Amino acid sequence: MFQNLGVQLYTVRDYLLDPALADFTFHRLAELGYNEAQTAGNAFDAKIFGELAAKNGIKIVGTHYDYNKILNDPEETMEIHRMWGTTNVGIGGMPKAARTDLGELKAFIAEYNRTAELYAKHGFKLTYHNHNFEFVRIDGYKTIMDLLVEGFDPATVSFVLDTCWVAAGGGDVNTWLQKLAGRIDILHLKDLTIKRDKNNYLVPDVTEIGHGSLDWDSILKTAEKIGVKSYVVEQDTSFSGSPFASLAQSAEFLKKYRI
Repeated sequence: MFQNLGVQLYTVRDYLLDPALADFTFHRLAELGYNEAQTAGNAFDAKIFGELAAKNGIKIVGTHYDYNKILNDPEETMEIHRMWGTTNVGIGGMPKAARTDLGELKAFIAEYNRTAELYAKHGFKLTYHNHNFEFVRIDGYKTIMDLLVEGFDPATVSFVLDTCWVAAGGGDVNTWLQKLAGRIDILHLKDLTIKRDKNNYLVPDVTEIGHGSLDWDSILKTAEKIGVKSYVVEQDTSFSGSPFASLAQSAEFLKKYRI
C-alpha cells in the first residue's frame, strides 16, 4: 500500500542529543527499515542534524517545530526547513489556553491561518498534529477537532492525524480519515492498548503497531484511498525494552503493507 516508512523522531528523542549519537540512531533506524522521518526539535546544529539524516538515507518529510519560532521568525524557520528538504512545517499541539477556552481556540485558528498564508507564499504548508483533547466538546455539541476542521484553511494547513489519539478520544479512525480526505499529508501510525494506572484505573496507552486494538487493514486501505503521502510510526512511551526494539516490531508488522 505504501513504499516508504517514516518515524517520528520523538520516539528516539533520548538518542539524538549530540551528533555522534544521532549518527548512530539514524543508521539504526535505516537498518530497521525506516527511510523517512518527522522531526521533534533538534538538540544541536540544524545543518549537521539534516546532513546526518541524509547520510543515513533518511528523508525528512515534516516537522514538529517551535510555535513561537514559526510565528515570530518565519525566515529562519523556512531556511531550516529548506535545508532539511521539507515543505511541511508543523506543531505538535495548540497553545494550552486554546484547549479549554473557546475564544482562545478561535484566536489560535485565526492566527494559524494568517501565518499559514505567509508560509504558503513561499511554498510551505503548516501542519497540525492532534491528541485526544481535541475530541472534547467546547462549543455546544462541537468538539475542538470539529472547529479545527471547519476553521483551518485546507489550502494552507494540513492535518497530521494520529491514529492512537483519535481512538483514545473516542473517534473512529476510518471516519476521520475520510472526513479529512485530501487534508492529510502525514499520517501517524500508533496503536492503542489499555493499561492500569497507579490508581488501578483503566487508561489508554500506546503500543507497537499490530499489538493493540486498531484495525490496520482497514485504516491503511482508507489512508491509501484518501491520498496520504507519508506514513510515520510514532511511539511516545511504553517501549518493549527500548525504542529501537519497539520500532523493530512495528516495522516488522508493517512489512506486509509496503510495496
